[in-house]
Amino acid sequence: MAEDKPKVVRRKKVKRTVPHARVCIHAGENNTIVTFTDPEGQKLGGSSAGAAGFEGTRKSTPYAAKVAAEKAVELVQSFGIQTVTVEVKGLGPGREQAIRGIQGAGIDLDAIIDVTPVPHGGCRPRRRRRV
Repeated sequence: MAEDKPKVVRRKKVKRTVPHARVCIHAGENNTIVTFTDPEGQKLGGSSAGAAGFEGTRKSTPYAAKVAAEKAVELVQSFGIQTVTVEVKGLGPGREQAIRGIQGAGIDLDAIIDVTPVPHGGCRPRRRRRV
């Protein structure tokens, strides 16, 4: 009466090593998001000031950005990252401190690139009202 279930063979998840990665830092007015990706763009891990436990106006501080960067480094340490290329986007208060948080965790910086979008005149304005 007792039926034997077929054994499910589970493959062991192979942790790959990524010696060189890319870090995308989105420094907004209210939050700082740090994301680690491999050179192809596949996400390895990341964190934000909100995920680091900061709420409200404390999320938009340089210290919160530093803590978020350190937490993101902790999450991706199993990949064996040695050098990173940093891409910073936005004009928020946590730009420099997030970079310092990555440096302080013992990862070498290869390059720092600013990819903040630049306005170019914008779209066409609305027509003038005729009353």
